Amino acid sequence: MTDEVDGSLRILLLNWQDRENPQAGGAEVHLHEIFGRLASRGHSIRAVVSGWSGASRNAELDGLAVRRVGGRYSYALRAPAVARKIAKTWRPHVVVEDINKVPLYAPRWTDSPVVALVPHLFGTTAFREAGPIVASAVWVAERGIPSVYRRCPFQVISKGTALDLVGRGIPGNQVTVIPPGIDHKLFRPDTTVERRVDPTILYVGRLKRYKGIDILIQALARLRDDGLVATLVIVGRGDDLSRLQGVARSLRVSSQVRFVGYVGELEKVRWLRQATVVAYPSPKEGWGIANVEAAACGTPVVASDSPGLRESVHADVSGLLVEHTDVNAWCNALRRILLDEELRERLGQGGVQHAERFSWDRAAKETEAHLVEVLASLGRKYA
Repeated sequence: MTDEVDGSLRILLLNWQDRENPQAGGAEVHLHEIFGRLASRGHSIRAVVSGWSGASRNAELDGLAVRRVGGRYSYALRAPAVARKIAKTWRPHVVVEDINKVPLYAPRWTDSPVVALVPHLFGTTAFREAGPIVASAVWVAERGIPSVYRRCPFQVISKGTALDLVGRGIPGNQVTVIPPGIDHKLFRPDTTVERRVDPTILYVGRLKRYKGIDILIQALARLRDDGLVATLVIVGRGDDLSRLQGVARSLRVSSQVRFVGYVGELEKVRWLRQATVVAYPSPKEGWGIANVEAAACGTPVVASDSPGLRESVHADVSGLLVEHTDVNAWCNALRRILLDEELRERLGQGGVQHAERFSWDRAAKETEAHLVEVLASLGRKYA
């Protein structure tokens, strides 16, 4: 980021979690990578997030002054009052609300301009993950977005999310697409790291029911029945672990499935470099950062041909896209890559080139420019 912006912004940032939260995922990585860079450029940023058992009330993370309020389920109820109190004395130039899970409806309680940052919306997929009460609450809360945020500019991370918003009634000219980035110093090919000898399918991400990981286990069993024995390595943590272990047992592939749990970034990179193929079977995502990280390491990807994921995977260049619920299609795509060395090499090289398009510096620069443009369109001054 080299282009200079005259003056600094006071940004009040609202997000369900910060990156230290044990439940943090890609949305938190995205938030800190971008706004940490904006803080390093001199912008003043305060964030109101949720806490967890044992968490400190206040923290300084990546240049962001973080205030933790409530917990996983009470944040949406408690955060607006705290944020309103901060806004009253601090007078932010702009409030950026990351609509991640349940909207806080910031336009209703602040006079500051609100920019809605949307990784993705759950819609009916909430019912695949949560019980009917929680899922209904998320679904109903999202239904209020078109009316509450009707005059707000939006930032989204994919064209899929942009189309989702437009389909819900948000004017297209209010939606700006800013794709995320990856750390290219960390995620890159390394010729000194050898691929695993045994065919290895890798999943990296949270273990949530809606992610569709059980489809990979079903595909693994069918591949075995067809005479192709592979190992499925599942990296990540989440509340769907015990159910997935049960699926593996019921299909008699427990010996072929490794649940590694949470790993640090360096170990994650090692797995991405060693795997034969990375798989991401989710029916809907904001983008799919793990797919681009895998591509940057030269590893081909098989992913659902679903909103968000079809933008993180360049079809037939960095990987293959398949129908989410079609287990046979998953088997065929995984078999092709596991058995065809020439295809793996082509997709690996294409993936590296595909991943070069995405950087955090570029995403932060575009975010900054959009915020400045929003304030300029409102005639707001800052210094």
